[in-house]
Amino acid sequence: MATMKFLCDTKRCIECNGCVTACKNENDSALEWGIQRRRVVTINDGVKGEASISVACMHCSDAPCMAVCPANCFYKTEDGIVLHDKDTCIGCGYCLYACPFGAPQFPKSGAFGARGKMDKCTFCAGGPEENFSDAERQKYGANRIAEGKLPMCAELCATKSLLAGDAEVISNIFRERVAYRGSNKNVWG
Repeated sequence: MATMKFLCDTKRCIECNGCVTACKNENDSALEWGIQRRRVVTINDGVKGEASISVACMHCSDAPCMAVCPANCFYKTEDGIVLHDKDTCIGCGYCLYACPFGAPQFPKSGAFGARGKMDKCTFCAGGPEENFSDAERQKYGANRIAEGKLPMCAELCATKSLLAGDAEVISNIFRERVAYRGSNKNVWG
């Protein structure tokens, strides 16, 4: 079985935020105010060496969010996608501090200190509810993986800088790009 991953080619990302908009549109029913499952980060903005990267949950092989969760609300699918169960989440915030990508987020509404249930990128794979049910759509958003499709953010990336799918396939695509550029060092620079 394939292991699903994201990879963003910083040499192609033009900071258009199309991936951010695609994610919000595809998962709108599940997103509470303040949740941004995908964002574009730009380093050295406006100067030589500027680079932009689209960031979300990277669905880590050894996910730190899973390791620190006292409620065991995180689980991994057969294809390596890290998901969580909002019904099990206790809102402790440990996952927020453990994740190096800032993927777990809490809604920004409610009283100060009342975080509610955590939310994160689902790789457009829905959640633990029945596939294509209203409950799944309302809590977790789109389930494009069950339809045999890739996440909407990668599908709509205009420059194809954001790659999603089988880790081996996207790694090969990226290696070919780097070889074509003629550089075998400083790949991320």
